[in-house]
Amino acid sequence: MIPSKSRSSEPTTAEAGAWADVLVRRRLLHAVILCPTGQWLVQYQPDGPIRVLAGAAEVVELIATIQHRIHSTRPASR
Repeated sequence: MIPSKSRSSEPTTAEAGAWADVLVRRRLLHAVILCPTGQWLVQYQPDGPIRVLAGAAEVVELIATIQHRIHSTRPASR
């Protein structure tokens, strides 16, 4: 994973959920589900394996990695 920049506070569950919703709506992830334990279940494709993330910080880290990959593979437009 790409090291994240310093934050003044830990990501909240609401922040992680909002970002996860965006990535699911844009079909960059198939599903992201918050469990009662505070863990998150992430699935990239409908028939793919399920990844378990420990909390909101790991979800936000994953999302940042996905965004970085998207932006670094886009051709420069000028």
